[in-house]
This record gives sequence, structure tokens and C-alpha cells, in this order.
Amino acid sequence: MQTIDTGKLKWINIPAPSQGDIDTLEKAYDFHHLDLEDCLTENQRAKIDRYDDYRFLILHLPTIQAKTKRIVYIELDIFISEDFLICLHNGHGYLNELFEQAQNGEGVVKEYMSSGTGFLLYNILNDTFETLFKMVDDLTRETNKIEKEVFQAENNRDMLKDILLLKKDIINFRRIILPQRTVIAQLEHMSFSKQDGDLEVYFDNVVDKIEKIYATLENLYELVESLHQTNESIIFHNTNNVIKVLTVFSVVMLPLTFVTGFYGMNVNLPMQHAPNSVLFIAGLMLLILGSMLAYFKYKNWI
Repeated sequence: MQTIDTGKLKWINIPAPSQGDIDTLEKAYDFHHLDLEDCLTENQRAKIDRYDDYRFLILHLPTIQAKTKRIVYIELDIFISEDFLICLHNGHGYLNELFEQAQNGEGVVKEYMSSGTGFLLYNILNDTFETLFKMVDDLTRETNKIEKEVFQAENNRDMLKDILLLKKDIINFRRIILPQRTVIAQLEHMSFSKQDGDLEVYFDNVVDKIEKIYATLENLYELVESLHQTNESIIFHNTNNVIKVLTVFSVVMLPLTFVTGFYGMNVNLPMQHAPNSVLFIAGLMLLILGSMLAYFKYKNWI
């Protein structure tokens, strides 16, 4: 549990909260026990609960899972009142960096905590959602890379897995980010401290960021969906080419097999005992082969 106290307001950061941290909060503040329980359990939806003396927020933020390098969400729980703001989260890197910057720099404290807790909440959310644009840029670069590889004629690598993983990341990102808009929009009409003033325009700025992120993700999803269909068409086309070659090979071999089988019978056949019978049969087979290939070429089948 880390604390910055300016005398007027207190900012508490609790990464990876334990039962001991929850017990400490329960003794120090008059929080509802269900809210404290929510801080130790995974909640499936973002929400905001209003009480007479504080507000309790649950937000979900997209992040990159260290092991799989895929997009998942972490939960951010916030208790906010007139004189304190408490953030509980499962080790979100940027939130920890933001708090450390505030601890180590008076300028950050002055910028973030010079007004009330509502303005502090705005700064935290605004900077946090601003970092999501970098994740969107990374997805855009990955999409452009896959697009280039899909349309490279000499590229024989199977792109299906890459496309599906990228699509999954975009879907997860969209599913995480959209519900946060509703919660942040509710903050526009709330008052947390007398020092804050009108915060509507500030939280509206955060809502705009969320809408821009979501719109970009929508465009990326449509592009990846098109790449998926294009890749499937290319795979189908390449498969048809392989089948066409195998079919031509089978058709060409059929008359040659007939000729060799015909002259392999244990009966008297024309030219069977002629001195040049082998050359005659080989020439006949080459003539049939050449004629068939020429006909296939004329029909543009090969």
C-alpha cells in the first residue's frame, strides 16, 4: 500500500491487493463490505456504485499478458470521496509508473492533486486511456505487416493462425473498452469535491478518447476480416492449382498405362517381335503424351 498525502487529499495506490490490505481499508474507512469483497474477486462488468460519502468504481483496462503476449483485461477498483482516492489493481504497469512519478516529482503532484479528488481521478483515467493508443498503434502495425505478407506472391507461410490471433486481440480489446464508456460518461455529472468545479468537459474528453479507440478498432476488425477472407481465397486457389496438376498428371498417365499394359499381355501382338518394337512403343507413348499436353495447353488448363 503506497500513499501520497498533500494534507488536503490522499492518493493511495494498492497493486495486487491482499486480504491484509482489504482488512486495513475496512478498519480505516466505512466502506460497504460488498465493495471490499469485489476488490478481491474478478468482476465481469464495469460499474459505479454511489453512496452518501463515497463512490465505488470498477473499470476494466486492456493490457498485454506477459506470458502469451495477447490482450487481456485487468480490473481497476477505485474508492473516491472528497478527501481521498484509492486505486486497487492487479499490478497494472502504467498505474504504478504514474504513482511513482507523482511520488518522485513535485510537479506531477501539483498538476494532479492541486484541485480535488475528481480532478485527480480525471488525470489518472485520462493518462491511462491515452496509453491505450500505443496498443492500438501496435495492432495497426501488426495488421499492416500481415496484409503485406498475405499479398506477397512468394510468401508460402500459413497466415491463418496469425490472422486469427490478431482478430482475437481486436475482439477482446473492443469487448473490454466499450463498457468503460458508459461508466466514464456517468462521471461527467458527478461532484466529488468542492475544489473540482465543473468536471463535465474533462470526463467528456476521456469519453472521446474511448470512442476514438473503439472506432479505430472497428476499422481494424473490418480490415482483418477482409484479410481473413482474402487469405482463404488464396489458400483455395493454391489448393485448386495443386489438384489441377495432380489431375493432369493422372489423366496423362492413363493412356500411357494402357499402352504399357496392352503390350505387356502374354499374347501375340503386332510388332511384338520386330527389332524396333521398344522404340515404336516409346515413340507412341511420347506422341500421346505430347498430344495431350498440347491439347491441355490449348485449352489453358495448364
